Amino acid sequence: MIPFFPEFAPVALEQKDEIAPVLAQTPDGVSEFTFANLYLFRARYDYKVSWDADRLLVSGERDGKKFFATPCAAPSLDVLKALFDTHDYWKGISERVIEDGRQQIAELGLEIAEDRDNFDYLYLKRELSALSGKKFHKKKNLVNAFMLANPEHSEIPLTRDKLGDAIAVLDRWKVDKGSDGDYVASREALELFDTLGMDGRIFYVKNHPAGYCLGEPVARGTMYAVHFEKAIDEYKGIYQYINQVFCAGLPENFTYINREQDLGDEGLRQAKETYRPCGFVKKHTGKPR
Repeated sequence: MIPFFPEFAPVALEQKDEIAPVLAQTPDGVSEFTFANLYLFRARYDYKVSWDADRLLVSGERDGKKFFATPCAAPSLDVLKALFDTHDYWKGISERVIEDGRQQIAELGLEIAEDRDNFDYLYLKRELSALSGKKFHKKKNLVNAFMLANPEHSEIPLTRDKLGDAIAVLDRWKVDKGSDGDYVASREALELFDTLGMDGRIFYVKNHPAGYCLGEPVARGTMYAVHFEKAIDEYKGIYQYINQVFCAGLPENFTYINREQDLGDEGLRQAKETYRPCGFVKKHTGKPR
């Protein structure tokens, strides 16, 4: 059970049926605001949840600072005041939530600032599926090079009987990277992908596992968020191949692909921008002046 504000409870697997349907109806498509994401990163951010009527409140901590998030809508003035009594800042505020809470924000004189490092990158599914035209020429060449160098390539839906293959890719990825990165969350995501409501594909070269990706629908089924994408680097072009093939296989109801944020990493930012985003899911932080 999730308590009502001001009480909070740690995020737990048993809360999925209570939380997931509510977050699925949020229209913005903020990549962090899915049950899978909250659960998989519960330890990193010490996520806790509470209800404010039918609106979910999320409490967390990062770098010694406590924050709260409001995925569904802005809280009432009294609740917002009380949250700032126990938290340092308001995180992940979408533009729609800002509009919804304009009066409360003005009443409290909050300073709202864009959080560029956490903007989610949005791409048109039809563009990533086709990679046609001059602006995707280099990406298409890498896909073609991968397919030419590895004619015995294949991809199938990720199922429980293929988990060992996906974990083998993840383990190799960690070794090649030389650090854990998001290994813990990635491993748990694989072990619980169907329980958490995610789906994905696994990719092979000569019947050897070479890559996989995992994601889920957001924004009322108009957007698909890719949460995890891992591959063995020795196969040049495999990430571009995975990206195109996976997007092409998604149902037509998805207009946008959400490939999450760059977290201020310049290399990652440059890589995401080379895919020519059509826009962003903008997020903001809020603090008392």
